[in-house]
Amino acid sequence: MRRLPLLMVIASVLAGLGVVQMTFLIGQAAYRAVSWSNESRALRREIDGLRRDVRTLQDMRARTFDGNYLRDLARCQGFVETSERVVVDEAAKVPQQGNCEPMASP
Repeated sequence: MRRLPLLMVIASVLAGLGVVQMTFLIGQAAYRAVSWSNESRALRREIDGLRRDVRTLQDMRARTFDGNYLRDLARCQGFVETSERVVVDEAAKVPQQGNCEPMASP
């Protein structure tokens, strides 16, 4: 039986190593694609939340010059006007969120 030429053996070993390396690189690229898509999805959700917060803050800032809005905020904190009388009912049930509708502020 004849021996295989040394050059052919070396070429076969190198081709096998190339196949292993390409398989590894393809797997790594697939892993990166999946992890990057997950990260970009999470970042998009975070950006949407931050944009919502910015809109809320801009809305609150726009309303700071509205006297009725400021009066409502003062009422939520328990302030009354000078012409009003305060009547306290000891048996009254206070809702968990307080006297007013809660407004989410970031």
